[in-house]
Amino acid sequence: MPIVLFDAHCHSNLYPLTYTKAVADLRIGIYTIKERWQQLLQQNVFVSTVHYLQKLYDAIPHGINCWMDAAVIADEQLIQQVQQLKEGEAICDEAGLIAATVNAEKFADVAGLLTTTISIENVKRVVYPFHIFSLNDEMIKRDFSLITANKTSQQLSKTNRVVNPENIFIEEGASIEHAIINASAGPVYVGRNTTIMEGCFIRAPFAMHEGSVLKMGTKVYGATTLGPHCVAGGEIKNVVMQGYSNKAHDGYLGDSVIGEWCNFGAGSSNSNIKNTAGDVKVWRMHDNSYVNAGIKCGAVVGDYSRFAINSSINTGSVVGVCCNVFGEGLLPKTINNFSWGVNGEGYEIEKCLRDINNWKQLKHQTLTEAEAEVLKHIFDASIAQ
Repeated sequence: MPIVLFDAHCHSNLYPLTYTKAVADLRIGIYTIKERWQQLLQQNVFVSTVHYLQKLYDAIPHGINCWMDAAVIADEQLIQQVQQLKEGEAICDEAGLIAATVNAEKFADVAGLLTTTISIENVKRVVYPFHIFSLNDEMIKRDFSLITANKTSQQLSKTNRVVNPENIFIEEGASIEHAIINASAGPVYVGRNTTIMEGCFIRAPFAMHEGSVLKMGTKVYGATTLGPHCVAGGEIKNVVMQGYSNKAHDGYLGDSVIGEWCNFGAGSSNSNIKNTAGDVKVWRMHDNSYVNAGIKCGAVVGDYSRFAINSSINTGSVVGVCCNVFGEGLLPKTINNFSWGVNGEGYEIEKCLRDINNWKQLKHQTLTEAEAEVLKHIFDASIAQ
């Protein structure tokens, strides 16, 4: 039966990360949410999201589908329960619908077709952006056994020093020399055609995906994930970089989630704890309210945003999509979509698209027409607010 991951109310809670993608495409642990479902089910998974993003995804099959809340974290026990659902049956918890098997054309029609509801407990959801890095330790450990099943790790060069090598998995094409890797606190996964340069220090749990690079002397603390084709340097702790982003130079980045195609100038650093050691309040972009993220929270950065050299990023900062961030002293904690600097000026949309395409070409890609249409929609909606 086809599985459809739908975006419920949490889509807007996860701004700015989900302005440009469905919830299912968020990376947490080693996999994206969609990839994890596909690996566990061993089948393709479909996505139902807000109207302006739907063009980025395959058409949803007609007929009976199993509609799943995309924010729910997949595990084998939940999958067993989902696979036992009959038409008209649903699984719910105190937060709402988890899964429903119905013949619906769209998610809005699901509720009217249900005949039986089954209640369960202890389901994890990604509700706010900071949940991505706060759950990353657990999810890397979960995903490691899944991604390495029935595969053989490549051997590490003798120039490296390792602790608990049985917890380290190296894919083909990875280049690692003169690094120190301590996998005593969890697994370390190194993807295909990656590079870990000389003098890097890595503490588990850690994952890096195809084409990513750790620059010389990088210090990485768990639980950190680098999506595909990222470049990392300096000091990094408990960070999830979704993909194609760069924090290549000295400076600190901690307890943060960074979207795709972002760049941090040399010397940029963020704060992840208040001087008072009090709770960090994080801005919710869709309703201009705040939510408590706990004691530690660094930055949440939307896709295509960039920081000037020596940027000082405040505790609990939220930076929208397509921002060119620069300014003196400690930067504001809230920066809207399409900001140019921090003085309220806007990024002209045509210049923005041109600059994004320039950055994409550095990694041998181009901005697609569909992606440009999505960004124009977000731009128009941001101007109208």
